[in-house]
Amino acid sequence: MLISTITPLLLDTLLKSSGLAEFLFLIISFAVIFAVLSLVFYLAGNVVVGSRRAGFKDSFAISVLGTIVLIVCLSVFSLDIAIILSIISWLLLFRYYYETGFLGSIAVGLTSAIIAIIILLTLNAVLGNSILVLRWLVFFS
Repeated sequence: MLISTITPLLLDTLLKSSGLAEFLFLIISFAVIFAVLSLVFYLAGNVVVGSRRAGFKDSFAISVLGTIVLIVCLSVFSLDIAIILSIISWLLLFRYYYETGFLGSIAVGLTSAIIAIIILLTLNAVLGNSILVLRWLVFFS
């Protein structure tokens, strides 16, 4: 009896929008984004430069550092300049961590974009043509 009265109150309290809930959602979102980006970069690195040079630790470092650079560039520069600087930083990170040249880093970047599009289209098919998934693809929105 006591549990049946406390449970709705507890759920109502947990589901209310609070600073802690938003912070936890932000942390969990970043963790999921980093995991997906790391997986995409790992797969693209294996395809382009091979599994000997493309480790999962390297792909995680690329995703974390690249995202930090993107956030800093977006907060400091206009959108056009921030995107250009971020793309250059991603390519430099690919070049450094995967020990490849500029053409190899461009190939890793293009391959990772293709893998990300395939993942988004697969998610879209699984979720039943959800418009939210397709908003990530610029040419569908």
